[in-house]
Amino acid sequence: MTDIKMMERLSNAFGPGGFEEDVVRVIKEYTEDFRISMDAMNNVYISLKGNTGNRPVIMLDAHLDEVGFMVQTIDAKGLLSIVPLGGWITTNISAHSMIIKNRKGEYVKGIVVSKPPHFMTAEEKDSGKIHMENLRIDVGCTSREEVVELFGIETGDPVVPDVTFHHNDRNHVISGKAFDNRIGCLAVIETLKKLKDMNLPYDVVGALAAQEEVGTRGAQVTTQVVKPDLAIVFEGSPADDMYYDEYTAQGALKKGVQIRHMDQSYVSHAGFIHLAQKTAKEKKIPYQSAVRRGGGTNAGKIHLGHEAVPVLVLGIPSRYVHTHYSYAALEDVDSAVSLAVETLRAMDQEAMDTLLKKNFL
Repeated sequence: MTDIKMMERLSNAFGPGGFEEDVVRVIKEYTEDFRISMDAMNNVYISLKGNTGNRPVIMLDAHLDEVGFMVQTIDAKGLLSIVPLGGWITTNISAHSMIIKNRKGEYVKGIVVSKPPHFMTAEEKDSGKIHMENLRIDVGCTSREEVVELFGIETGDPVVPDVTFHHNDRNHVISGKAFDNRIGCLAVIETLKKLKDMNLPYDVVGALAAQEEVGTRGAQVTTQVVKPDLAIVFEGSPADDMYYDEYTAQGALKKGVQIRHMDQSYVSHAGFIHLAQKTAKEKKIPYQSAVRRGGGTNAGKIHLGHEAVPVLVLGIPSRYVHTHYSYAALEDVDSAVSLAVETLRAMDQEAMDTLLKKNFL
């Protein structure tokens, strides 16, 4: 069963791209049974203690960062302008609560300014257009000096949505921020815990990457460091069940783990997909298949690694990602972890050689 408390801690943790330190601290608390290290970018490496260093390597990937913002300027009235760290739709930002982390590590609450209708022109009311460069955060001050001197906020400080995690014990649906991709981080750790006492013919390394939302930069580094032969990417994938019918939707809550065949960043390895689907059917693990027209994951960087890396992307459907709030079903998390574990259990030398084309001739 999913560790709900760990998911709560991960979701609530402050960590936009480039500022993942708080997330790393939570990760460290839950990985004491493993060898853990990090690098200068905040990438975290979690190794099974049974790893030998002279066997094929399978990497379990997820990214640490969430979409957020950075303070660009502070004007004379004490309003903060912001730039995005990751992909946002501007109309989703206004009138929401935010948290700014200052250089002292203090958290300051603010509200994204939304002009009341009393002060809007008829044209403003009709158009509804909002431009990122016009958005401001108000932290309740009356001057720039108050913002800087009293609250310690400066240009370059990071910002994330102000959201608190919740588990609904009636239907076991969770809500909160940063499910893209703290839910993937959870899945990596849960998978490692299930693998740690198994007698495996290969090494397994969890690689939790920084800065995915600003260009999958962390995965470029982790791939160079780990040098995986194979990889599984866990992702909080955008759920589409609220927009399409049951035959068109490919990321529905409570329909199981999502196996991604392609997106803008990569085309999946057919052999790895087939092994995962065969395993899911044999073990009666619910899954759904997805072919995405857009989007991307760390697989885009990983599969281009040193000698080409077969990658399996397992998504946990999460509604409304890249906004303040998400919903996900715990049973889909369990399906993702179960499929990863059982697929790796089925990964014998012959299966690995087939995926790596070592028996091609």
